[in-house]
Amino acid sequence: MLFLCEVTLCGTSPPLTIKMFMPRAVKVKRPSQVRGKHLNKKIKVGKEGREDQGGSETPVQKEEAYEDTKQLEEEIQAVGDSEGLTESSLQEDVHKSDLNDTVEEEEEEEEEQQQQPPVKSFKKNQRWPEPGEPVCVMCGRYGEYICDSTDNDVCSLECKAKHLVQMGMGTGADVFDRKDNNGDERTQPQLPAVDTNGVDEREAGYVYRDDQFISDLTDEQVQRIKRELIIETQGGDVRRPIIEFEHCRFPATLGGNLKKAGYEAPTPVQMQMVPVGLSGRDVIVSADTGSGKTVAFLLPVVVRAMEKSVHSASSPVALILTPTRELAIQIERQAKELVMGLPNMRTVLLVGGMPLPQQLHRLKSSIKIIIATPGRLLEILKQKAVQLDKVKVVVVDEVDTMLKMGFQQQVLEVLEEVPEEHQTLLVSATIPTVTEELAARLVRDPVRIAIGEKNQPCANVRQILLWLEEPSKKKKLFEILNDSKLYQPPVVVFVDCKLGADLLCEAVAKVTGLKTVAIHSDKSQRERNRILRGLLDGDFEVVISTGVLGRGLDLVNVRLVVNFDMPNTMDEYVHQVGRAGRLGHRGTAITLLNNNNKRLFLEVVKRVKLTGSILPPQLLNSPHLHEQQRREKQKAKQGSDDTLVTKNNLLDIIRKHDRRKK
Repeated sequence: MLFLCEVTLCGTSPPLTIKMFMPRAVKVKRPSQVRGKHLNKKIKVGKEGREDQGGSETPVQKEEAYEDTKQLEEEIQAVGDSEGLTESSLQEDVHKSDLNDTVEEEEEEEEEQQQQPPVKSFKKNQRWPEPGEPVCVMCGRYGEYICDSTDNDVCSLECKAKHLVQMGMGTGADVFDRKDNNGDERTQPQLPAVDTNGVDEREAGYVYRDDQFISDLTDEQVQRIKRELIIETQGGDVRRPIIEFEHCRFPATLGGNLKKAGYEAPTPVQMQMVPVGLSGRDVIVSADTGSGKTVAFLLPVVVRAMEKSVHSASSPVALILTPTRELAIQIERQAKELVMGLPNMRTVLLVGGMPLPQQLHRLKSSIKIIIATPGRLLEILKQKAVQLDKVKVVVVDEVDTMLKMGFQQQVLEVLEEVPEEHQTLLVSATIPTVTEELAARLVRDPVRIAIGEKNQPCANVRQILLWLEEPSKKKKLFEILNDSKLYQPPVVVFVDCKLGADLLCEAVAKVTGLKTVAIHSDKSQRERNRILRGLLDGDFEVVISTGVLGRGLDLVNVRLVVNFDMPNTMDEYVHQVGRAGRLGHRGTAITLLNNNNKRLFLEVVKRVKLTGSILPPQLLNSPHLHEQQRREKQKAKQGSDDTLVTKNNLLDIIRKHDRRKK
């Protein structure tokens, strides 16, 4: 396509103006009020040749522009010769045009920079993050920018300055003076930082060794500690438990983060699991609800992720799988507390119910730790947006749920993408025998750790079982919420269905006037996050929930749990009761049951009676319970009569069990 333009030759007297057609490749873009006096392409004409300065065109465009310009120059030269022009005058005119071009391009760049939104100077100007968005490592607001020095998320220049001061990388005063270097925006590609300047030497090559104090203990003293704390271990060459976190000799930054997060002294599960995990062994852990299992597996994960690797810095090295979104969000929040200030330590949350594009974008930012639910992770793996071929450690939280039929196939598919040589940590409050047998196939030479009574309700929770028929359950719930001795807000009430949660929520709000809300899987993830945050902040007095709040969540301010509907399994009962006794606090769990729960009568008596709780006489006198006890005794007797099958007694055993005999 050709465009009509004018070229003025200043060397003539009077100046000569030529009208000609110019190819699109060298068309001048300029305001309408300014006449064209020079070419958009920066062309220097001289005896030594020509040099193209327009770096934005492709090689093909450059060649076309060069040929078109050459043709144009020949036409101008012919006109100049007819008017007595010299080559030097042409050079001077083109040189002036180049200067004008440079000035105009600089003005255009300044206009573009002015159109871009300025980087926020103060955190108060930044919004709070949506679910799944990056979070500022200093204040928790939306991490819109990435600090160029540490590769961590920051929300403003103010938080970047504080972040640099915290990491000992300057005073942060020059951050506000150099706004062009305030950190890369998220739309820019990220380059993995490999510089370890300013990092504790141990952070680059941490190796766990028993502290001298632990090594000096006798075997008898170690066994006494385990007995006092009810720590049981199975396996060969098990590491001794630590007494304080200082015995692990963590890097200074990680140790400081532990104290800032409030972890002053290790709990029993942390005392035993942390040294075993740091030594690289596979672990199967069963511990009470609220015993601190999350930090127990996060510390080995973070230390493993800190190791130097010859592989790409953008490849994740740790994978944590959880059954629910809420639990994954909680684990990522705790992980961020531990990795704060550690260079190149980034986490990503991959769960359903949140926007997929944001999660895919986050995966491009040199991720080290993935916290995910199996379904969303498989979806992303199919898109080849992430590779797990460099993963060194895998954690399966709530392993009893993850290895059930609903999640089992998904978990196994994910583990197929992980290298065979990796560390595996399997964790839960309840691990039934069948689940443990399946879990044993996922580990090699594992250390088994059990804290407290295995598969038993938390000892810190007082359990009250009440026998009530279905029509009387609502009335009893209202009485509990009006009882000054029992009612301690916020109260979590568990029901067995989503519709029941909504209907009961309306009834409680109407009758008691308490601020009540329902949470279940039909609500959006944003709404569920809002309710969970409000529960932790004390904004709600009663929360009616299905099983979404039943596992793993640290509801630290909850002291009363009501099982309005008895759970379908005793393992779920143990987890739901445990919401009332987090981090060593005392709590109360009230369970309403009747003949609709007859299938669980025997297990209820076995597990709850050991805690000293009073069982209702309707339960103890139930014919269903007596029948279950009779069958159990009969089964045990048959098991004791089993004899070893040999060639001599094989025929006798066959005759004994021949059902065709009359």
